[in-house]
Amino acid sequence: MTGATMTAASIETAIRGLEDRRYAAVLTGEFDRFAALAHPDLVYTHSNAEVDTRDSYLDKLRTGHYRYHRIDHPVTRVVVAADTAIVVGEMHAEITAGGVRKTLANRVLAVWVYENDEWLLLAFQPTVIPAGERR
Repeated sequence: MTGATMTAASIETAIRGLEDRRYAAVLTGEFDRFAALAHPDLVYTHSNAEVDTRDSYLDKLRTGHYRYHRIDHPVTRVVVAADTAIVVGEMHAEITAGGVRKTLANRVLAVWVYENDEWLLLAFQPTVIPAGERR
């Protein structure tokens, strides 16, 4: 089955599950599991505007630069166009980044592509939610 032959509903279900798995992987320190979900050309942007590749993000995870303590990631919408799925939602997290404990409240956009019979995370982009709009 290719991405083009799956229904939008089945793709949305699959993508929601993959989002759960990728967040769980970084939360539990299963970084190889995250790597298996990430496209080799991953563009991972952070809320402070830093940009990582798959390899540089994994290196930061493995060395403890980023440590996730809690992550909530409600998905608002999954948009499917051919072999691409766009996830629109939020990410609320407690992390330590570079030795500094932080609370994150972001709106997020994640891009998944169907390639070689699997969905892979190609891009992630968070935007800080203004303080007055946070839940």
